[in-house]
Amino acid sequence: MVLHLKPLTFAIIAYFISFNMPGFAQTKDFSKDLFAQYDHYKETAITNRRFKHKDLVPLIQKLPFEKQVAGKSFEGRDLYEIKMGSGKTRVLLWSQMHGDEPTATMALLDIFRFFQSENDGFDALRQSILTNTTLYFVPMLNPDGAERYQRRTATEIDMNRDALRFQTPEGALLKKLQDELKPEFSFNLHDKNTRYSAGRSGKQATVSFLATSYDYDRNWNPARTKAMQVICQMSETLQGFIPGHLGRWNDEHEPRAFGDNIAKWGSSLILIESGGYKDDTEKQFIRKLNFVAILTGLQAIAEQSYTHYTLATYEALPNNDRYLYDLLVRNAEFDYHGKIVVKDIAIDLIEKNIRNATSFTIKSVIEDMGDLSTFWGIKEIDATGLRVRPLADFPEIIKTYALSKEDIKDKELNLDEKANFVLARGKEVKYVIVNGQIK
Repeated sequence: MVLHLKPLTFAIIAYFISFNMPGFAQTKDFSKDLFAQYDHYKETAITNRRFKHKDLVPLIQKLPFEKQVAGKSFEGRDLYEIKMGSGKTRVLLWSQMHGDEPTATMALLDIFRFFQSENDGFDALRQSILTNTTLYFVPMLNPDGAERYQRRTATEIDMNRDALRFQTPEGALLKKLQDELKPEFSFNLHDKNTRYSAGRSGKQATVSFLATSYDYDRNWNPARTKAMQVICQMSETLQGFIPGHLGRWNDEHEPRAFGDNIAKWGSSLILIESGGYKDDTEKQFIRKLNFVAILTGLQAIAEQSYTHYTLATYEALPNNDRYLYDLLVRNAEFDYHGKIVVKDIAIDLIEKNIRNATSFTIKSVIEDMGDLSTFWGIKEIDATGLRVRPLADFPEIIKTYALSKEDIKDKELNLDEKANFVLARGKEVKYVIVNGQIK
């Protein structure tokens, strides 16, 4: 039975949980050491995002932990379940239910290496987690999507909107595991658009969390409360490494989503969304943050050290918002038949898969122009006093960068088209922008 409680009753729930759990005492914080020593555990066989199921399988098969093929994808790829620990608290963690969201899968590989190590200063942490919890991992729940580096499954269904009909075998497996294991905690591990901001700010929401709502009224029950408290401990840890870059995902109820339904089914559902961080194209730094955050969360669960956190701490995390562009050019001058107009230029960079989704190209898009003073750019140019000019006006630039006819064909900047232009002061070129990227 699910208890439907209003937010005002939250303090009573938190007090009840804290009072009745022996782990209220402070536990040792390993996070700084985990961050500092991360390279010892990083799985070096995978260092970019577009890896495939065939790259993952050998790494899983050599693990010394209990493992099994728990099911098959639509196209027949094995879905692995890895088990470790012997504690009474069951925790289920799955990653990459969207095929193009692999950051946490990489972090789980690192965590597997961590649990194989010893005599490194973390033996007490490993013992605490493995003695008090039983962990079940399902890395790469959507291998068919990963093969194409796309969100959806091979049948073009968004698996995270399949928690009612179960038309995907991968989604049906997740439901089966929830029914059989009845985990007290569940970790739903995702990636998100890199242009989400941490509230109304110019900082990317590098990692965002959510204690998923189980009904339209967004009520709080003991299970959701515990998820929130563990999130508070993880977010507090990450603040030490990426201050201001943490966010809170929208908790609007989605009745078709697995996270919302798993919360409804009684598990404390912790959603982690990996966003962007400047110059971390392959998300290797964010992978490291996932490694630290997940282990911190598992320690908090194992030692029940999360119970003193309150809703106020959780709600202090800024909401994810959309105040960022990949490149924002401020105060650029446009010449309209002798009349100068000052405009900002917002540019986004969109990845396009190539070579069987093993790599990608970039396509730039001019998203907006005008007064964009209430927005930010992940990268910015102050173009005060600089004039927007077409690339075709500068033969030496065309030669230097070996630009094609396609690159130089546009004489004007237009919305929804590629961003190719020069910023110049008179004849002096200050910036060259080719396909939305600063040369």
